[in-house]
Amino acid sequence: MKLDKKFLEEIEAIGDDHVGTSAQTPIRDDAFDLSDDEKIARIAKDVSNILETLGMDLTDDSLSGTPIRVAKMFVKETFGGLHPERNPKASTFDNKYKYGEMLVEKNIVVYSTCEHHLLPIVGRAHVAYISNGTVIGLSKMNRIVDYYAKRPQVQERMTMQVVQELQKALGTKDVACVIDAKHLCVNSRGIRDIESSTVTAEFGGQFKDPKTKREFLDYISMETQF
Repeated sequence: MKLDKKFLEEIEAIGDDHVGTSAQTPIRDDAFDLSDDEKIARIAKDVSNILETLGMDLTDDSLSGTPIRVAKMFVKETFGGLHPERNPKASTFDNKYKYGEMLVEKNIVVYSTCEHHLLPIVGRAHVAYISNGTVIGLSKMNRIVDYYAKRPQVQERMTMQVVQELQKALGTKDVACVIDAKHLCVNSRGIRDIESSTVTAEFGGQFKDPKTKREFLDYISMETQF
């Protein structure tokens, strides 16, 4: 197969610019026709082919189990958030104590994967909402972030997906999310800038008001004291 130079340059440009095409993860209709075990078997063969093409000796003790390990990691862990059945149950409760201010869950660890180079995205998410009569368990906010992180991602899309999922669960538009993350496709290849990070934000409902937005940003900039 001959690779077209112009096509490769266009693909590289898209990857470096982190362009997202939709707020929805691009998944085919038949994405879940195969079982996890069937996917693992297929991916293991593909990983073997990649390593062999690179010239690696898969009979070596250190490498012999790599294809199956990578395949299991992809299906069960790294890209486990692709399957809708793994979407965490967002248990909500009546706001019986009538808490009327914003609730902020900050410094949620983000481990995701850039969909352009399949390299890690590592950072922190800060999520907030203002209750309209319903509240959600704190751990569910973390789990929602983790669910959308565990797939090939674009950070802009992930930020929007977290907000949209919480808006749906809470029945309110008053949700915000800021994500600050390092992309190893920038840090470890290409420009190889190890200092830069990417910040994205999505503000819904009352969070679009400058005063409310400023309050949220002030909260997440506070140093947590123990």
